[in-house]
Amino acid sequence: QVQLMESGGGLVQAGGSLRLSCAASGSISSINAMGWYRQVSGKQRELVARVASGGSTNYADSVKGRFSISRDNAKNTVYLQMNSLKPEDTAVYYCYADLRRSDLLLNMNYWGKGTLVTVSS
Repeated sequence: QVQLMESGGGLVQAGGSLRLSCAASGSISSINAMGWYRQVSGKQRELVARVASGGSTNYADSVKGRFSISRDNAKNTVYLQMNSLKPEDTAVYYCYADLRRSDLLLNMNYWGKGTLVTVSS
């Protein structure tokens, strides 16, 4: 079993900051990549930011310069620091992990349950 536990969502005024965290736990051998996606009701889920095992990152154009993703490999945790938030950043944010199960010896993808971020104008 593998679980992704997200935290840090909430309500913030435009221009403010939030930090999301996501910890992976369970039968994990290694994590290839972790990241954050977001989804607005009625729209497709979109990539926000991703960090690979070696530390390379990529971001959606809409968040470059405002959001920063990082990971703590020892804790199997990924963070998303969100600054200069805008009302259009309002969405449910989902944690994602591409990892290798230690029990099944398979690479598998997992999603968190999502955390709501609301940015008021």
